[in-house]
Amino acid sequence: MTEFLSPSDPRFDAECVGYNLSVAHRPDLVVPASTVEDAIDGVRFAAERGLGIAVQATGHGPSLPADGGVLIRTSGLDAVEIDPVRRIARVGAGVRGGDLVRAAAAHGLAPVNGSSPEVGVIGYHLGGGVGILGRTLGWAVDHVRALDVVTADGAVRRASATEEPELFWALRGAGRGTLGVVVGMEVALHPISRLYGGGMHFAAEDVERALRAWAQWTQTVPEAMGTSALLIRMPDLPQLPDALRGRSVLHLRFAFTGSAEEGARLIQPFRDLDPATDTVAEMPYAEVGSIHAEPTAPVPFHGRNTVLASLDPAAISTLLRHAGPEAAAPYLVELRLLGGALARPAAVPSAIGRRDGAFVLYAGGAAHGDDAPALRSALAGLIGDMSPWSTGGVLASFLSGPAVTRAELATAYLPEDTARVERIKRAVDPHDLFRAHHGRADG
Repeated sequence: MTEFLSPSDPRFDAECVGYNLSVAHRPDLVVPASTVEDAIDGVRFAAERGLGIAVQATGHGPSLPADGGVLIRTSGLDAVEIDPVRRIARVGAGVRGGDLVRAAAAHGLAPVNGSSPEVGVIGYHLGGGVGILGRTLGWAVDHVRALDVVTADGAVRRASATEEPELFWALRGAGRGTLGVVVGMEVALHPISRLYGGGMHFAAEDVERALRAWAQWTQTVPEAMGTSALLIRMPDLPQLPDALRGRSVLHLRFAFTGSAEEGARLIQPFRDLDPATDTVAEMPYAEVGSIHAEPTAPVPFHGRNTVLASLDPAAISTLLRHAGPEAAAPYLVELRLLGGALARPAAVPSAIGRRDGAFVLYAGGAAHGDDAPALRSALAGLIGDMSPWSTGGVLASFLSGPAVTRAELATAYLPEDTARVERIKRAVDPHDLFRAHHGRADG
């Protein structure tokens, strides 16, 4: 029997909380869905009463709070099934990236997963998904084969290239909580069982030299190499090397699907720069989450991003002025290399039609209460000063926090695709029950 939790229920608060604590949900009711029928009952209950519906699995990327209405929590839909012959995974809405990676790895297969094992698989795919294998295989959303979604009429629809093709197109890239409750997904897997991957830390005095070398190096690397650069102040922990402890550093990450010998040759220029740490080695794909080693504890996080057309020496100088070792920035900055298969159109088109840019620059930090405005101002200053190198676009899946606007979100899409999504939205949700849109209306 489907449960409807009110604020007086002792489990209510825990069901509302997600990873990103900067957005606090206060719905009238929470439906902790452990079956598809629970999700159907939640949608029908809300529809009969004209209540708004929000959807949350892990809560990594919210920008609007679910105030009032019904919050459907899908983390209990956590089944994973692997078909190794067809190379297909079927996942429920609560499955996390690490769960899928481990299940697929048992068969020598890999999904086009993201950098964090904790992010929800379906939410990641619905947002597009620029993952570890992106330069080799493209956007994660390009590998979705079918979606099961409970729409505003309470019906379960199967959407694929041949069934509900318009809904399938819109869900893949623009369907996170706006078109229905996606309760299941079928996604292609790939015969990848190992990587040559890991990371190198460079101490503060070597950050500029290593970052400039990396930017130049990215112009010639093969598509089989995924890579990113992180500027971050390390915590003051005794287990860290003295060169890193409490200091601003650069972390270069590598994930190469070619041979270990070729991978070692490609990254040798950075070993020649004498990094403070070096974990790059042959690894089973099941350990891919260790490359970025992203935090797992819930935090009040605020993030911005912009897609860069280039990263020339002047761009690096501007970035270091904001986020280098001397800047004491209250946020981290990641530069993730795009291009390769990420730049090519999908075999089955989706709402992710905008595929330009050489890098995505992501910046974010944690802030509580009164500290949040200063952090958001600092992030805005960075993004503004990097605008000469921007395409003018963003990645929708890299937006999070209450400062996200619909105008900003719109730059993730081609204008004609935005208009098409709006037409599909009116057709499948004419009363706008799924109201927890990603981004405030102003701005």
